[in-house]
Amino acid sequence: MFYLDANASEPLRPEAKAAIQAAFEVTGNPSSVHAAGRAARRVLEDARERVAARFGVRDQNVVFTSGGTEADALAVYALSTGRRVMLCATEHDAIRAAAPDAAVLPVDCNGVAELEVLRNWLRSGPGSLVCLMQANNETGTIQPIAEAAALCREHGALLHVDAVQAAGRIPVDMTVLGCHSIALSAHKLGGPPGVGALLLAPDLTVITPLIAGGGQERGRRGGTPALGAIAGFAAVCDRVSDQTRLAALRDRVEAAAVHHGAIVCGGSASRLANTTSLALPGVRADAQVIALDLDGIAVSAGAACSSGKVQTSHVLTAMGLGALAGQAIRVSLPWNVTDAAVDAFEAAYARMAARLRRALVATAA
Repeated sequence: MFYLDANASEPLRPEAKAAIQAAFEVTGNPSSVHAAGRAARRVLEDARERVAARFGVRDQNVVFTSGGTEADALAVYALSTGRRVMLCATEHDAIRAAAPDAAVLPVDCNGVAELEVLRNWLRSGPGSLVCLMQANNETGTIQPIAEAAALCREHGALLHVDAVQAAGRIPVDMTVLGCHSIALSAHKLGGPPGVGALLLAPDLTVITPLIAGGGQERGRRGGTPALGAIAGFAAVCDRVSDQTRLAALRDRVEAAAVHHGAIVCGGSASRLANTTSLALPGVRADAQVIALDLDGIAVSAGAACSSGKVQTSHVLTAMGLGALAGQAIRVSLPWNVTDAAVDAFEAAYARMAARLRRALVATAA
């Protein structure tokens, strides 16, 4: 099996595994005041310092969560009180579910947010929360976060950024971006699943918790911290994949697919180096995923967060791609992808495209 579904979950990096194992040797609850508890607290706070330094925030403004979904939900819950909410049409379902009644910011044909629409919306009234994904999980499209943040600050609005797919692939720094909160997920960095973080701007230290309990995380997220997972997260938070190499391999993937009739969705936008969305006109996405899987290639159709369901992509629909929104697969190259994996994809895609398109013609006849 060749794994080309890194945007669903990156392979675990060796340094994360080592940090997890070391943390599991520490017995104690970080909230306890005895020596064992203090040892666990050191592991927790060392990890917090490392994450804070990497992403341009203060230690006390790192809130560890169970992952990116919870970080997004916490941001919307805590920051939307008394505010109008606007989210981008291509946001992850974690944001869409947290703010089901939000106004929707449209995107262009490449999935880039229409900032002039945002400007006009912000002018229409004070007190807003805007949610904008830094890099899209399906297409890899990179959003103009710094420009959106400047607009939000100009109009007294808050900007939450889902940087789950961006971290480890492009620069993510709150000071540079100018936003108010950032959501992260460890397993998209090559860390363990089940841990993430919400990063807060200096003026947002105190927030209402989504999960109340024992006062952990300075009262912002209840529950005993997952010490091993947090240590693994911190161990890889500063790792950056070789973007030049990934871009060259992605270009090979796209060239091979286009040669066999595929269309690259959002190909004209600035994108993550490891990500491509490939639509094969007339061929359902689930059929493509299954055929490639049977040929030893692991890819996905859109997000991997819908309980295993393959659905029409709301991202590609928002981009105006019509029927192609249900005919696209996502190929996302992991940090340890090999040339052999791309070779295998090229051969498997050629076989898949020929077979499924023959079947399509036969059905039409």
